[in-house]
Amino acid sequence: MKKLFSFILISFMLIQCGSANTKSHKTITQKNTSVAQQIDSLKRPKLIVGIIVDQMRYDYLIKFYHKYGEGGFKRLMSSGYNLQNVHFNYIPTYTAVGHTSIYTGTTPTNHGIIGNNWYEKFEKKYIYCVDDASYNTVGTNEGGQKSPYRMLTTTITDQLKLAQNMKGKTIGISIKDRSAILPAGHTANAAYWFKGGDDGKFISSTFYMDTLPTWVNDFNNSGVANAYLEKTWDTYYNIESYTETISDANNFERPFNGKESPSFPYDLSELRKENGNYDLLKAVAFGNDFTTDFAKATIIGENLGKSEFTDFLAVSYSSTDYVGHQFGVDSKEVEDSYIRLDKNLEDFILFLDEKVGKGNYSLFLTADHAAVQVPSYLQTLKIPGGYFDKDKFKAFVNKQTQTYFNSTELIENISNNQIFLNKEKIKALNLDILKVEQVLVDELINFSKVYKSVSAHTMQATSFNSGILQTLQNGYNQKRSGDILFVPNPTTISYSKVGSTHGSGYSYDTHVPLIFYGEGFKKGSSNTYYPIIDIAPTLASLLKIEQPNGTTGKTITEVLK
Repeated sequence: MKKLFSFILISFMLIQCGSANTKSHKTITQKNTSVAQQIDSLKRPKLIVGIIVDQMRYDYLIKFYHKYGEGGFKRLMSSGYNLQNVHFNYIPTYTAVGHTSIYTGTTPTNHGIIGNNWYEKFEKKYIYCVDDASYNTVGTNEGGQKSPYRMLTTTITDQLKLAQNMKGKTIGISIKDRSAILPAGHTANAAYWFKGGDDGKFISSTFYMDTLPTWVNDFNNSGVANAYLEKTWDTYYNIESYTETISDANNFERPFNGKESPSFPYDLSELRKENGNYDLLKAVAFGNDFTTDFAKATIIGENLGKSEFTDFLAVSYSSTDYVGHQFGVDSKEVEDSYIRLDKNLEDFILFLDEKVGKGNYSLFLTADHAAVQVPSYLQTLKIPGGYFDKDKFKAFVNKQTQTYFNSTELIENISNNQIFLNKEKIKALNLDILKVEQVLVDELINFSKVYKSVSAHTMQATSFNSGILQTLQNGYNQKRSGDILFVPNPTTISYSKVGSTHGSGYSYDTHVPLIFYGEGFKKGSSNTYYPIIDIAPTLASLLKIEQPNGTTGKTITEVLK
């Protein structure tokens, strides 16, 4: 009887165990099916549009808000996700570095683009970030020996191509070559930039193609560029309503050649003769109209957003930078440029709605850096600021090496707020390079315009977790940067006393807009701090693809649906 009872008990337990296993198997199967369904139903946007506005301060969104229409910046701000406290987290804040950091999701420490130009210490010469003699110009005689090969990491555009087994199209466009080439990445189908002078054409490089597509030639031959230079640039609204900026003709702006006063109106048909012919188009507000025209032509010519794969169009508006450099942050010219850019954005977004379709595209808008107010203007308001005299600084540095080491040959180069030491001479004099570095670091702080100084060896041995030295460290690349780095005083620039510039780690150069808009993004706003390097990983999360291979940024989860 006991044996029978034991047999029944064991049989019951085995049945229950089998039932549990069946239930468990069903649960796992259901979960796997759910994951599979999610993957199978993954819907990426048909087109990603990245818009970078060159030299746009965040406060332009607020300062000129009541001058904007409803369909440009206001539409993006109200219907997209507006991040109000986004900063570049490195030095230097230059165009090439900004575009690269946005698209790679990391800083110069990893991606290697440490400036627009820099001193290459191994080749002992200045180089330009996208110059590449391995390739030839496409579309004209010169200006196209370019490629992104000095960029050491992948971009979000590269990762999208890799994720789709090289399907889908990636195209970068801008008036500036570096602003088209670096965002488009290493795997781009094309990058196009504007060749001024007597050409007046969008061109490319054999890195991408052997001949320009028919649609590009058609655009170049359409006479659009020439038509803009037959216009007069006057204010969009009555200049008396431009109360957000200082007087039109002032001492803080640089006039165009052939015009005595830096003031409206500008007869471009007359000015082009003494201002580089088609180069003048880069430097006026109509350059942004022209860029918008070409962006629309690119979408039509390449059928972007029409295939089963996701395409990526990287657009950079450069004319705002040229205008800012010439006339300054507080000029009527800058105000009018943003009023007109707002109209360009409205036109472009409506075009995307029609040609790609609402719900089929995602867009982000940001800037590659901001800009300082003209120091000579700030000085009239008793605000500290000034100008860094490079010649006086060089003489000061040589005086220190003469005093401490009895030589004026220890400095090989001074550029981009970095000192490159002459290693051969230091070795020949049997000097300790660490001592040379430290002596100069200690003495540089005595130069009136220097705020901070630090050696490369300190950068390699110390981790700075906050402040200006952290941003300096994020911009330091052991392979390419100098032996001593220094930071000028706030609002102190190496520039003329007219016009604005940029490059520092101070908030006037680092604080930029960032708006995500379209498919996959929420509506909303946030004042939470985010570094600019968070854009690329956020796009990777949206697209469900791998992040760029040097990424140090993080996904901004609050913007994603």
